[in-house]
Amino acid sequence: MLYRADILNFIKQYVKSMRLYYSFVTGIAGWLGFAFYEHIATDFRTVEIFPSAEKKALIISILFLSWGINQIVNDYLGMKEDRINAPDRPMVSGKLNPKGALIVSFILMLFVLGITYFYLEPIAIIPLAAGVLLNFIYEYSKAFGIWGNIIFGLMITMCTAFGFLAAGPTQAPYFTQSRIAVLSVVWLMNGLMTFYTYFKDYEGDKATGKNTIVVKYGIERSRFIAIFSAFLPVILFVIINRLNLIEAPLNNTFYILGVLTLFLEIQTGWLYFKNPEGKVTYYSLATNFRACTCGQATFVSLFNQELALILFLISYIFVGFLFNFHNNSKA
Repeated sequence: MLYRADILNFIKQYVKSMRLYYSFVTGIAGWLGFAFYEHIATDFRTVEIFPSAEKKALIISILFLSWGINQIVNDYLGMKEDRINAPDRPMVSGKLNPKGALIVSFILMLFVLGITYFYLEPIAIIPLAAGVLLNFIYEYSKAFGIWGNIIFGLMITMCTAFGFLAAGPTQAPYFTQSRIAVLSVVWLMNGLMTFYTYFKDYEGDKATGKNTIVVKYGIERSRFIAIFSAFLPVILFVIINRLNLIEAPLNNTFYILGVLTLFLEIQTGWLYFKNPEGKVTYYSLATNFRACTCGQATFVSLFNQELALILFLISYIFVGFLFNFHNNSKA
């Protein structure tokens, strides 16, 4: 009976450490790649084939769970600063056995690698493995200013690449100008998203030598960077659109969702400008994550308007809903 209770408690603490509100970051990023693939399979009819419902469900499940599985590794590598920033996290507080959690995550990673190679598309192992490697690198890159944001954004673009490559057969060149343009948007949105998360981690990062942008420039200067940075995604998109890099026409759904996303991005910048420190800084994360996930859903509308509307609404609602289960700013 005690053994069963221990297992149930381990599962509970493991799931808590996964911080499932983050799953929409990787999930929607990957779905964007998947929607792009379906767009090519439907409209261009080269070697791409429309994936089955079972295959689609499997890929989406992997994408949504990938954040949580890797988050265990991230928590283990970041325990030093988390003892200051988040002492109530399961692994830091001792509620979750670090060794056991790592073993479970590595087993799940191997399982996903096997499914990808034998059932999906073998080439999709490349972004999958790269994402895991970048997760390791990310923890150390935080000591080198903006490199932490660059590596994090690149890590999430691996989800988009996986969603595209795992969907079905494709042919070289794998990285066309349209695909690179889409990946660049995902990269910037997620690099920006993680910049805002550094405000809540300022004290721990500073004490442990993690020279993030917020630590490097200080809270006061970073407040103004937060406001300016909110406009970076729309600036990048204007450049991409002017250069006609994405081979998909803009539509009314994109414009509507784009305006809503811009509002969320500006709101995020304002929240961190107004409250760069304290408990409110932590609770502003919900808006930050919504801006990122809804922004990625907006780009889905270039390939599937109806799907984009659904993903936008689901992301907005469930990111906030799941975040409310993590109302302890020290966890």
